[in-house]
Amino acid sequence: MEFTSEWRAINSSPEKVFIFLSDLQNFGNLMPEQVINWAADTDSCSFTIKGMTDLKLKVQERKPNSQISLVPDGKSPFSFTLDSNIRENNAGSDVKIVLNADLNPMLAMMAKRPLQNLVNIIAEKLTQLL
Repeated sequence: MEFTSEWRAINSSPEKVFIFLSDLQNFGNLMPEQVINWAADTDSCSFTIKGMTDLKLKVQERKPNSQISLVPDGKSPFSFTLDSNIRENNAGSDVKIVLNADLNPMLAMMAKRPLQNLVNIIAEKLTQLL
């Protein structure tokens, strides 16, 4: 199941957006308020989603100035990828956040709205921070 934000305009170059997103320490500023116990280094992060689960993510791939892909690191309630896609526009950059999750039908019903909200919040906060 795919959860996608809209392309969001950012007044920063693709290179600057890529550098910001490449360091997972910066992702803490993009998380919704339900995310607590944030810890990160450049390539991995861990956190708790209040009332739900603990998660660890790591960078799977970096495509300079165009994409950063994150995957679970260790135990996760479902497998997924979280991709930040970057493209150049006339005023700077556009960013789209995509979460591809392997959800069973029951989990899909419960998680659909929170996961869509997550990608929208990350994209929105990026426009405010950069």
